[in-house]
Amino acid sequence: MKPSRLPPLGALRAFHSVATLLSFKRAAEQLSVSATAISHQIRLLESMLECRVFERSAQGVKLTEAGHLLYVGTQSAFAALEASVKKIDQTRQPPRLTITTTSNFLTNWLVPRLAEFKVRFPQIDLHLHTSVESIDLTQKTVDVAIRYREKAEEKLHSTLLYEDRFIVVASPTLALKQPDDLAHATLFHIDNRHVPAQLPDWRHWKQRYGPATLNIARGLHFSDETHALQAAVAGQGVTIASQLLAEDLIQRGMLVAPFPTSLPGANYYLVTMEETASRPDVVALRAWLQEKMAARAL
Repeated sequence: MKPSRLPPLGALRAFHSVATLLSFKRAAEQLSVSATAISHQIRLLESMLECRVFERSAQGVKLTEAGHLLYVGTQSAFAALEASVKKIDQTRQPPRLTITTTSNFLTNWLVPRLAEFKVRFPQIDLHLHTSVESIDLTQKTVDVAIRYREKAEEKLHSTLLYEDRFIVVASPTLALKQPDDLAHATLFHIDNRHVPAQLPDWRHWKQRYGPATLNIARGLHFSDETHALQAAVAGQGVTIASQLLAEDLIQRGMLVAPFPTSLPGANYYLVTMEETASRPDVVALRAWLQEKMAARAL
């Protein structure tokens, strides 16, 4: 059997537009051509198919049986073409890397270093997401997570970035020299910590380091560690904070760690799906994070 000759793409495009809009005029406007040009393409199409594809009447335009069959084909064909063009466009765009983490880590550690990351990896289009709840990576709405855990997560690719400790920090204006000085400062409490299991709070600090007379029932309560750090910078009190998250403020002289002692914390992990772990942009992010964590001056 002799293969059927396909109509020109222009004629199929005109047909598809008219079939979708059921209007020659609106199809012409959509394709930025004249209604006469649309009519010409439809006549060419019907001539090649040797049948009518539209019925025209005073009430409007309707598809014939042959038109319905052809419209099913053009819907599939043009959808496939649009999807292919979209994929081509995506390959020309910088790779998109979506990271989810806590607001505290993003604000206090990652954001101050983003400019350096962009200079190093200008081709990576970074998207940042914060959430109190852990995002399910199997849903593939994000690529990687930076999580605070006591141990690595099973069934996911986890890279240990940093083993955290908690330290007492305060403004240098408070002039804290020894633990007994805490009795004269306002204690800041962070209420929503869930990790590590043995919370780094004033009760555990008092048990380990004293002073025995420290009144840990007093002070101000915060639901967010970042807010407590900012209040400490303002000289309003003293808090027990993540060493990692407080280090920039300490290096800039806005906070001091007056005591050499600390409480144990949890660990920061970079977490991905196994199939994502070897992606070039994820590999670059992992290496950069490990480098920055290892180069800590604190």
